Amino acid sequence: MKMLIAVDGSEHARHAVQAAAKLAAQLPQAEVVLLNVADAMVYYGELPPVDYESIERAQRARQEQLLSDALEHARGCGLRSVRTQSAVGQPAAEIVRVADEFGADQIVMGTHGKGTLGSLFLGSVAQRVVHLTQRPVLLVK
Repeated sequence: MKMLIAVDGSEHARHAVQAAAKLAAQLPQAEVVLLNVADAMVYYGELPPVDYESIERAQRARQEQLLSDALEHARGCGLRSVRTQSAVGQPAAEIVRVADEFGADQIVMGTHGKGTLGSLFLGSVAQRVVHLTQRPVLLVK
């Protein structure tokens, strides 16, 4: 079984990793990809190339640290066949794209639990993933 776990550094994402580890414990051949998607940065006005590059470098460093922490947590939860991947773009679309490329059997992600009213105004990455993919999605609070 192949699982894609979306991680964003939140406690909800840590819970998603723990839930996936419980499932994987019953599946000796489980493969996992931990994915972090950074929003594409939008700049208004002009920035010198040096500023743009330093901002991108900082974003990549943040993603690398976040994925390193998630990998350590995943291994601590018992996940063995696990790798990390980063992407930049609209989070829901990128999660679905990477899941398709990986051939994931399931997408696992935390939900921030804002409820119906909150998602009505704020939108929800989890809600968009469910609508965009044909794959099973496990949402964990």
